[in-house]
Amino acid sequence: MSREEEERHLFREAADLAIRLQNDPSNPVSVDMVRNWVARGPLHAATWARVVEIHGMTGKILAGQHRAEKPADLSRRAVLTGAGAGLGAIALGAWGVPLAMLHARADHITTTAQIRRLKLADGSVMTLGPDSAVAVGYSDAGRTVGLLSGMAFFEVAHDARRPFSVQAGPVTATALGTAFDISDDAGFISVSVAQGTVEARDRQLSTTERLSSGDWMTLDASSHRLARGSRETFQIAAWREGMIVAERETVSAMVAKISRWLPGRVVMADPALGSREVSGVFDLSNPSRALEAVVSPFGAKLRHIGSMMTVISPV
Repeated sequence: MSREEEERHLFREAADLAIRLQNDPSNPVSVDMVRNWVARGPLHAATWARVVEIHGMTGKILAGQHRAEKPADLSRRAVLTGAGAGLGAIALGAWGVPLAMLHARADHITTTAQIRRLKLADGSVMTLGPDSAVAVGYSDAGRTVGLLSGMAFFEVAHDARRPFSVQAGPVTATALGTAFDISDDAGFISVSVAQGTVEARDRQLSTTERLSSGDWMTLDASSHRLARGSRETFQIAAWREGMIVAERETVSAMVAKISRWLPGRVVMADPALGSREVSGVFDLSNPSRALEAVVSPFGAKLRHIGSMMTVISPV
């Protein structure tokens, strides 16, 4: 491994540790993992310092202070950063990962309303949705894609010797000779199969769902609540054609999904709204109108603050 490859590898490891720490700041195991990783050598320590600077941390976590104090400082800083936090609003986006860190971890990335169709090294084709990012890890033993944020549709080239898997949060979707869609929206991970068969495994619960053509499942990563259903295969990954088909989707997931077609930040001033469920077909040619169609049945409206923020609030 060259020095450049080693630095990139270490940077990804450090970024993963920082995100784990942000998601679970009160867990002493996460703190110990960082301490042990940094102690492995000068290059590890220098890499962690770079990630700390990008991620907006202060480094106090390694300063030997009382462990109970440090996670609270980090939690406030990580969670409350960004527009709308002072209003008690909830920002919706790609797991709150800073853009600089996303670029560092990703092999392919898109911006607002951008859709990219890419041919992977094995001949598989990936269509990457807006504001989405993936990291590709191929080896002789298998083909793995990490969905870091957003949504992607995969047309998988058959290779019986090397299974093809996509990891999104706690879910690993494994397929052979299959076309399927996978997305991560506000912690709701969805897998939909257009052709063939996919096995979707929840690593935390050690459960596996087998999905065939037309089947879909959505997992709430926080509560592990699972929903399943089926639809016409042409409706799967309809976002490629400018529409979203929703069936019993939460408002949080739909807002996060549609927000990928809108510039700036979208926040919900009423967190309780996010747990409501919605079904329907939403036209992405006017994403603001689509977003309004999602929230208006529940007595909410959109307020545009300049061109870079949309607030969803009760009427």
